[in-house]
Order: sequence, then C-alpha cells, then structure tokens
Amino acid sequence: MANNDAIFRTEDTFISEAKALLSDDGSALSTDQYQRLVTEYEHLLKTTKRLVKLNDRGADRLNELARETQEKNAQLERLSNQLAKYLSPQVYQSIFSGDQTVSLASSRKKLTVFFSDLVGFTSITDSLESEDLTDALNYYLDEMSAIALEYGATIDKYIGDAIMIFFGDPESHGVQEDAIRCVSMAIAMQRRMEELSNRWADYGLHEPFRMRIGINTAYCTVGNFGSEHRLDYTVIGGGVNVASRLETAAKASNILMSEDTYNLVRDSILCREADLITMKGFANPIRTFEVLDQSRAEETISVDADKSHLRVRVAALSKIEIEQLKESLEIALQKVQDHIQNR
Repeated sequence: MANNDAIFRTEDTFISEAKALLSDDGSALSTDQYQRLVTEYEHLLKTTKRLVKLNDRGADRLNELARETQEKNAQLERLSNQLAKYLSPQVYQSIFSGDQTVSLASSRKKLTVFFSDLVGFTSITDSLESEDLTDALNYYLDEMSAIALEYGATIDKYIGDAIMIFFGDPESHGVQEDAIRCVSMAIAMQRRMEELSNRWADYGLHEPFRMRIGINTAYCTVGNFGSEHRLDYTVIGGGVNVASRLETAAKASNILMSEDTYNLVRDSILCREADLITMKGFANPIRTFEVLDQSRAEETISVDADKSHLRVRVAALSKIEIEQLKESLEIALQKVQDHIQNR
C-alpha cells in the first residue's frame, strides 16, 4: 500500500496546492497560476491513462495465465485419469495423497494372495480370431476387476488371462477380515462367471469361460520393486508361490485355498478339505480346502443333551468323513437304546 501511495505523491501535492489557491479567491488567480494548474492536471491525466493501460495489460496477462493454468490443470487431470488405469485405486490414492512415496521400498506383511486364470485358455486362443479374443478377454477382465474393487482388493497385475490380487496392503481390515473378503470376492467372481455362461457365445466361443482360483494367506514382502527408472508395486515371497500353485491345482470353476486361509474363514464360509498336494520347497504334502456352495451352509446336524452340544456341517464333510459320522452316530444311538432298556 505504501508503494501505491508513492506513485501518486506528485498528484497529491498538486491537488493540495490547488485547493490552497482556490480556498483564497479563485478569481484572483493569475494566468500563470491557471496555466500551472492545467499543466499539472494534464500530467495527472497522462499518468492516470498510463496506469490504466498498465492495469489493462496486467489484467490481460492474468487472464492469459489463468487460461494457461486451466489448460494445464485439465491436461494433468487427463494424464492423471490415464495413469489411474495402470494402478490399483488404493495405490494410486496413496501416491497422490502423499501417504506413499514413489521409491524403492518394501515391507513385510501378512497378506491374502489370490490367483485366477481361465481353464484351457491356450486352446481357446487357437480357435478365435484375435479381435474376438481381445474383446472377450477384456470383457472378462473388466467384469472380474469390478468385483475385485467392490471388495477392496488391490489388483496387482494381469498376466494374459490370469489375474493376481492381494488383500492387506496398502489398506487392511485386519488379517482375518482381509481373508474373508478375498474368499467372498472369489465366490462372487465364480457366481458372475455362471451368470455370463451364455454371453461368451457372442464372441464366437463354443464353450463358456471357466475360471479356477487359488488363495493363500502368508507373510509376504510388498512394495516397490524395480529400478529408479521403472517401478512395479507388487508382492513377492513364498506365500505368493503357494497361491499360484493352488490356482494351478484347482479344478475348473473351483476355489482352492491353503490351510492358513481356511483357518481364518472357516467360521464364515462353507469349505471342506480337498486333496493333499506336493509342492516344490515343502518337505510334506500341503493340506488344501475348497469352497463349497454357500447355499448349503445351513445343512447341519445338531445334537443337544444336557450340557453337551454337537454341530456338524454335513456339506463340509468328505465322503469318508460322512461314513465315519454315520458309523459314530449309529454306535451312539445303539448305546442310548441299550441304556434305556437297562434302566
């Protein structure tokens, strides 16, 4: 404000002197005095015009800068939206919010890792034109990705027809809840595949896509891997390899999980033990569990006697276990009958 006042110091002095002259007898002013007033006024007018022009130029420049800024912002927004498609929403948000730095860094966390692929996809590629195959594959990936994002999954990458997903980073709801969300997501995906069974004929497929899924919960290393020029936000470790191996071992349209994942979800999701599988790097075969039709979750046998309670989910039992249960119940029933007769 002081600098602006200094610009008009001469004008202020002139106005003060003019007021002083006019406060006396204005009619007694001499020609020289009138001339001086006119000259000073002309000077004031020129200065004002010059300032107006400068102001107009400044306003035009500010408007130009505003337009340039708006265009730059629009360009950055377009680039940001394009970049977002290459990153999981959680990773994208954590980077642009400043919560995560883009650098070579990683950490150890207990994650639930998911792998899926399409059964017989290699043979499918030989029977379709590349354009139809591309459209079908993109549609499939889009449908599965929408479900993954709905459950809060971090989509790691697409590997052809395969999808790699994990739960627990950069956002986590707790190890157990992450595992439940992952398996629930897998169930939703398989259900969606059933709903789309008639859609694949539109792309020239003779048989519908069928997906198999493997899930494992384990400590993994998650973070940015690569070089200073190219980074990949991903998860590595033995737990990832187990999930991949489970996916390979799974049957078409099935979900196969490790014992670690099963222990976290068994009270919420209906499962049963599947075959033991031998895996490289493990001395003993690994127990596996498959997810069952959740509509059968209420198929239970209940026995209540005094303070004793027995609850058995029949659908979760294997054939051998069902035979063992049948035999045990028959023996128990016989003992009850014998006890009644001997009373």
